[in-house]
Amino acid sequence: MSSVRTYTIIYVLLLVLGTAKFVFFELPFAYEVAMGATIVLAVIKSLLIAGWYQHLVDEPRSVTYVMVIAVFMVFLLTIAAGFSIT
Repeated sequence: MSSVRTYTIIYVLLLVLGTAKFVFFELPFAYEVAMGATIVLAVIKSLLIAGWYQHLVDEPRSVTYVMVIAVFMVFLLTIAAGFSIT
């Protein structure tokens, strides 16, 4: 189990990443750059939340692999839905 210090560091990182997403759209970046950076930051935030707040870091690797496969399948379903809309 992680310590309070670890959770505090993760919390501060999540606050900084959330603020950085706001900054990308407020500073004079191209829209594509801001959107790409926002997606990258969202993935990093998701990994931090899943790893520590959902305790996947302490789980056996098999549980992590099942979660990765599930996320990949959701990604494939999203892509398929995007093609069926057009």
